[in-house]
Amino acid sequence: MDFSVLQETLVALLKQRNKRDIRTLLDQMHEADFASVMQHFSVADMLDLLLLLSLPSQGKLFVYLSNQQQADIAELMDRNDLAALFSTMEADKRADLYNQLSEDQRYALLPGLAQAEREDVRRLASYPEKTAGAIMTSSYATLKADWTVKKALKKLRLEAPDKETIYQTYVIDEVRQLLGTVSLKELILCSPTALVKDLMRTEVVSISLSSDQEDVSKVIRKYDLLALPVLDDNQRLVGIVTYDDAMDAAEEEATEDAQKSASVSALDTPMSQIGFWELYRKRVGWLVLLVFGALLSGAGLAFFEDTIAAQIALVFFMPLLVGSGGNAGSQAAALMVRALATGDVEFKDWAKVLGRDAFVASALGLTMGATVYLLGLLRGGPEIAIVVAISMFFVVVVGSLIGLCLPFILSKLKMDPATASGPLVTTIVDASGVLIYFGFATLLLGMDG
Repeated sequence: MDFSVLQETLVALLKQRNKRDIRTLLDQMHEADFASVMQHFSVADMLDLLLLLSLPSQGKLFVYLSNQQQADIAELMDRNDLAALFSTMEADKRADLYNQLSEDQRYALLPGLAQAEREDVRRLASYPEKTAGAIMTSSYATLKADWTVKKALKKLRLEAPDKETIYQTYVIDEVRQLLGTVSLKELILCSPTALVKDLMRTEVVSISLSSDQEDVSKVIRKYDLLALPVLDDNQRLVGIVTYDDAMDAAEEEATEDAQKSASVSALDTPMSQIGFWELYRKRVGWLVLLVFGALLSGAGLAFFEDTIAAQIALVFFMPLLVGSGGNAGSQAAALMVRALATGDVEFKDWAKVLGRDAFVASALGLTMGATVYLLGLLRGGPEIAIVVAISMFFVVVVGSLIGLCLPFILSKLKMDPATASGPLVTTIVDASGVLIYFGFATLLLGMDG
């Protein structure tokens, strides 16, 4: 069904409060597609639509709405309805929503939850944002090492409806220390009388509670895992991060890096829903800061005013040289930011990378210098051509090295290297390019700056 037709149909059914047809429509669609249509409704209409669905459907559909929409709907919900919705949600999603509620909403909600749910949501919501603890779930299956396969499968059948995954099961002891893992496939293929301890793998890839969520994604990708166990300081199993949650975290990190690479503070709200003042606030700081950075270029032009006046042809090549330096710097910065983000390069590798890239930058500079030399001959004669060619070489080399080193410097200062790409590196390289270009012009053409 066409999206616009689907939206009109849903609006009509909502006005009629046609519960049966709305539920039938949802049964014929994936919850993600249904949520995409809902996102164009007002918050009040989204709430009305949710309440016309069965409770399990509410929980499945609710998680596909944005965090802001979830918080807005929760604010309008009756306490009992919200508590019922909470009970149907996965543990990690429930904790995410809890963190978005106001203190008053939390106090009103908690009494409506079972004690185990209250303790679980408080624990999961207590971990710092962007850590493994914040994105893990407590909905996982565990076995004991001395159980038979028959007993293990019986337990998994009973727990499967309430667990996020049973394809990989974790073997723990009496104090919840992780002993090993066993897959559902191994359990099915083995004799019912075999013991779990004889099947389990004891070399388990795990991660700590405080690990960055970006590291979680890297580990899951590296070892091709469906889920990654999370351990506390005492090596006790406290949760797992599933592959889909790791993908969500990786997407969040990639989005944040992309925004920072454009010198925009990370947005907490989807672009389609962000308000005017929040978007203004996220962008204005960097723009104002970069204005002061651009003043360096202006100061350089003022300093070499006599050189420019004496050889006006130099102005023709300035955008070309400065732009080339900025492009080279942005290229180097983008490559290095990505390498640092994926773990392909670490801070200890900076000397090796710098040495190699210095040769690459020199080769690029020579190529660019030879190209603009011909343009210099046509536009300004041999002397201008030499100035332009030599300046291009050094502008490209310096721009590339600045773009290469800036992510390392920011990483050492515990800042996000993604900030180094885009406008920041371009602003720095532009100022450097002006000084290099007119400095060589003054020197080689025998003029005083």
